[in-house]
Amino acid sequence: MKLVLFDCDGTLVDSAALIHETMRRTFVKFGKPEPSLEDTKSIIGLTLDIAIARMQGKAHADAEDVEMMAYYKSLFGPVRTELDYHDPLFDGIQALLDTIGPRDDLLIGAVTGKSRRGLNTILETHDFGSYFIVSRTADDCPSKPHPAMVTECCDETGMRPEDTIVIGDAIYDMQMAKAAGAKAIGVSWGYAMREELLAAGADAIVDHPSELLAHIG
Repeated sequence: MKLVLFDCDGTLVDSAALIHETMRRTFVKFGKPEPSLEDTKSIIGLTLDIAIARMQGKAHADAEDVEMMAYYKSLFGPVRTELDYHDPLFDGIQALLDTIGPRDDLLIGAVTGKSRRGLNTILETHDFGSYFIVSRTADDCPSKPHPAMVTECCDETGMRPEDTIVIGDAIYDMQMAKAAGAKAIGVSWGYAMREELLAAGADAIVDHPSELLAHIG
């Protein structure tokens, strides 16, 4: 039995455009320089207040960053509606989940910097929530790369970290996995470069979801 934990943004769905537009409007509202798309991509996966602080070159979030986070959250839904955005799955993800989801030798979960509501929206939109039996979000745990998301999923399912695989596109996913004692598999179709994932501790990098089957078993 193995526990397979997926990151969401940049791994399952391509949500960069929606996140960036919401972040851009937030920065403008607070009189900050508009971030570039690359700036936004670099922080996807972190908890929002920490992400906003990092984008401004700060090591820690302050009261204004928390205020910006609240504004971002209030804006996210309306921007999604305005753009008619549906968080497209990356090519091959649906086929992968349809293959591994029904297997009785695997437990599938999600570990994401999204809110609980945000994760639920993704799972409901693409109708694969039944595959995910465990999850941790920014509402539940400290921000990645803290290992709590992984270790709490392990505790809930009764699985050991050494029998757990974390799949993600960000350096924070790789660092979180290694801190928890789990295997870290990076995906090249997300928002970080291959070299960054390897430097962060990735045990392997895959270029298409179908290649994950060799690592999952």
